[in-house]
Amino acid sequence: MSETAVVTRPTVSVRHEGGDAFEIEVRGHRIRVDQPEAMGGEDSAPTPTELFVASLASCSAFYARRYLSRHHLPVEGLRVETTYEMATAPSRVSALEVKVHLPAGVPEDRHPALLAMINHCTVHSTLTHEPDVTIELVA
Repeated sequence: MSETAVVTRPTVSVRHEGGDAFEIEVRGHRIRVDQPEAMGGEDSAPTPTELFVASLASCSAFYARRYLSRHHLPVEGLRVETTYEMATAPSRVSALEVKVHLPAGVPEDRHPALLAMINHCTVHSTLTHEPDVTIELVA
């Protein structure tokens, strides 16, 4: 853990439900993931990769909404669309494009500060400052 790390260590738990489906538990909330039928799943839920992309999109939307609200700017109609590309060797998301559709009435002179705020969302910061990841097997 780096010296700038936060002391808390929240836990996300994932439990196998059958086939390629899993249930994720976060602070008492439950989310499912699965794989598309073409990949051997039942397509009963988004894939983990889709949730990863959704995390960036929703974090960007949250930071944008906070900025707009703090500056008494319109928030109705705020929408974020994110597209992504996959690569192999290793299998990963190789590119992400985030488009923040602003509500009508947000002055253009506020765009640079709003963009700076969105670029500091937690998920984006995690992607641009690679975290330490350790994976261990527990018998």
